[in-house]
Amino acid sequence: MPNANEDNPSALSQVQHRAVSELLRVSPVADDLARRFQEAGFSLALVGGSVRDALLGRLGNDLDFTTDARPEDVLKIVRPWADATWDVGIAFGTVGAQKEARVGDAVQRFEIEVTTYRSEAYDRTSRKPEVSYGDSIEQDLVRRDFTVNAMAVALPEKEFIDPHHGLGDLASRVLRTPGTPEESFSDDPLRMMRAARFAAQLDFEVAPEVVTAMKEMAGRIEIVSAERVRDELNKLLLSAQPRSGLRLLAETGLADHVLPELPALRLERDEHHRHKDVYDHTLIVLEQAMALESEGPDLTLRLAALLHDIGKPRTRRFEKDGRVSFHHHEVVGAKMTKKRMTALKYPNDLVKDVSRLVELHLRFHGYGTGEWTDSAVRRYVRDAGPLLERLHKLTRSDCTTRNKRKAAALSRAYDGLEDRIAQLQEQEELDAIRPDLDGNQIMEILGVRPGPTVGEAYKFLLELRLENGPMEHDAAAAALKEWWAERGS
Repeated sequence: MPNANEDNPSALSQVQHRAVSELLRVSPVADDLARRFQEAGFSLALVGGSVRDALLGRLGNDLDFTTDARPEDVLKIVRPWADATWDVGIAFGTVGAQKEARVGDAVQRFEIEVTTYRSEAYDRTSRKPEVSYGDSIEQDLVRRDFTVNAMAVALPEKEFIDPHHGLGDLASRVLRTPGTPEESFSDDPLRMMRAARFAAQLDFEVAPEVVTAMKEMAGRIEIVSAERVRDELNKLLLSAQPRSGLRLLAETGLADHVLPELPALRLERDEHHRHKDVYDHTLIVLEQAMALESEGPDLTLRLAALLHDIGKPRTRRFEKDGRVSFHHHEVVGAKMTKKRMTALKYPNDLVKDVSRLVELHLRFHGYGTGEWTDSAVRRYVRDAGPLLERLHKLTRSDCTTRNKRKAAALSRAYDGLEDRIAQLQEQEELDAIRPDLDGNQIMEILGVRPGPTVGEAYKFLLELRLENGPMEHDAAAAALKEWWAERGS
């Protein structure tokens, strides 16, 4: 295990203690698997993020291993031992497995990946890495993205392998590459985004030479598939401190290629003419939205917070009185959100939900001090639908004014709106707003067959329901007949 006789012995001794504890916890699985590889004439080592997380005291039940065995041999060893195996990554040298094991008094499930020593690189036009297998763990480690991910623990003897001084970088909380950053990013340009992601996830600084290479090579990200970029962006956004990672994307120019709407927000002014930087405002809104999450990281909410003002640059107008306006930026922003998320291959339902939140995020500002009618409150709930709770959080997060009196007034107003929604929901079951007559009743009262007329009548009754609240059957039927007569039908 790690030698603590380094420049920072106190930090490293803490790291060592954490690593020992974590590795002892997973030993029932890791050592058992390693012995099977030994018996078959192969070596096995815990590697990469698993070693890093063990050293940080945060190792989960997802374990990454590396071996000199070829994938076909890995399958032969793992299949009789594991509860389940999968080989979807075998073309890249990776075999997956699932194993339940008793750890202490509990049975835990471990997700395992075993990857053959390898090296991979992109050519100038390919979106997929070319994989070739290696014969030594040192050869495998040098291809890793960062030194903190280029450490291994040989099993079952638990020999610590750290040819690139990742342990020292881990103690110093800095991200460096095993070789030159230029070589690393040429091999896989997505590593530039991973630098931003790890900075956000681990709260690490990125070494200056790595940042320089990211700036110089940002355009290389274009050869990486949209799906891989999207997955890295998601991991960054779902981290504990996405602000630092997003800033790195913007400052290095990577965002210009993967999320150009973010750097475009710089130096814009908000609609209240406070000369507030909309870029900084957006990052604050994201953090404030995160603070309101109650059940863990919410990708839908975080994407909406990040994108809610992207329509401002396109809608900025300088008015005659010197003020700056951004009329309808929420509508423009919703369309831009849909376009960007579609380009990044997000699922259609997520695109729809985030775009809708962006479109609705300003609706509350018409509420004032409570001037909305019950009808307007019903429409707010109806338009938000299942996104209502997220809309509450996004709207509250969008207040970043330093004027405490104004902030308090906005908070009170939204408290009042939520109270009214709760009262109406109790009275009227707002979550399931429907007309007071269904389609069959409409056809019976009007004497019509299924067709467009039934849909028009249904829409009329829904508007009536939103405007007036619940109606008795006879009153709704009378209103429907009056509507029908006015149509001259």
